Amino acid sequence: MLTVDYRRLGVVEGDRLLDLGCGFGRHAYQAARLGADVVAFDAGAAEVRNVVATLAAMAEAGELDPATVRATAVQGDALALPFASGCFDRVVASEVLEHIPDDLTAMAELARVLRPGGTMAVTVPRCGPEFVNWALSDEYHDVPGGHIRIYRFRSLVARLRSVGLTVTDHHHAHGLHAPYWWLRCLVGPSRDDHPAVAAYHRLLTWDIVKAPRITRAADRMLNPLIGKSLVVYLVKPVEPVEPVEPGVPGSSPVRRPVGARW
Repeated sequence: MLTVDYRRLGVVEGDRLLDLGCGFGRHAYQAARLGADVVAFDAGAAEVRNVVATLAAMAEAGELDPATVRATAVQGDALALPFASGCFDRVVASEVLEHIPDDLTAMAELARVLRPGGTMAVTVPRCGPEFVNWALSDEYHDVPGGHIRIYRFRSLVARLRSVGLTVTDHHHAHGLHAPYWWLRCLVGPSRDDHPAVAAYHRLLTWDIVKAPRITRAADRMLNPLIGKSLVVYLVKPVEPVEPVEPGVPGSSPVRRPVGARW
């Protein structure tokens, strides 16, 4: 299930798209299905290997045409992207910036590799549901590589504007997922075997696989209220704009977990 709306991002066949912090690769796979040339990028070697294997399986199954679609995965550092300036038409950074101590440098790198006129989608945990998770469980975030900050909308937008990007749209996503994580934090994030957690997970799996009308309608209704993710769409102006100091209005002070790194 995608967090980013590719229609709002403007993905079309032939676009070159970077999926930063690709994880399991869900955004990369959909971009490839749409005919984009995709680079899935992650700091984790295991994630990169899994994405490469899945892309190969998709090509073998006929989901991708190797003659027209190029897709690959690269391991590296978000603070020093190994790509030329302006080489991507679209950039996706989904649920990754909250893990990076130096998020402004990562944002600047994303803006650098995006071409003038290109579009970007950034998603982070929404502050309201995320505050609940932090309040219920230290284990949820206080782990190596875990979440080190909570973004308010204004503070995220200020940071992105400071690297020369212009916000064009935003929305919230995954309304059904917020209560699931509250439940997990309440019983313990590692308690996958808890009956209530297992039952809710089955519901989410049913929703993702079958997309029944009842759960899709419930998700749409809940998104404005408790959608777990904040999704912001941006464009890199063709004419350079004067950088704006972020000022971090509304940013939340958080303690950085020991050993946290990207």
